[in-house]
Amino acid sequence: MTLLKILRDKGDDYTVHGFRSSFRDWVAEKTNYPGEVAEAALAHAIANKVEAAYRRTDYLDKRKPMMADWAKFVAR
Repeated sequence: MTLLKILRDKGDDYTVHGFRSSFRDWVAEKTNYPGEVAEAALAHAIANKVEAAYRRTDYLDKRKPMMADWAKFVAR
């Protein structure tokens, strides 16, 4: 909600979903980061209940370099 408010206050015609979608496309097309790490960064729930029960990590150590690379990419 915070990012959406910033965008609205600036008068930009962008959506938060667009940022999230762009991030996911960038991970898939331009990097070698695993999809499950990107999904964790987006805080997506795991649909498969059995998989969700066993995957208890937040991938924080793997997400840090991915997000640093994302920051470099969007700041170009």
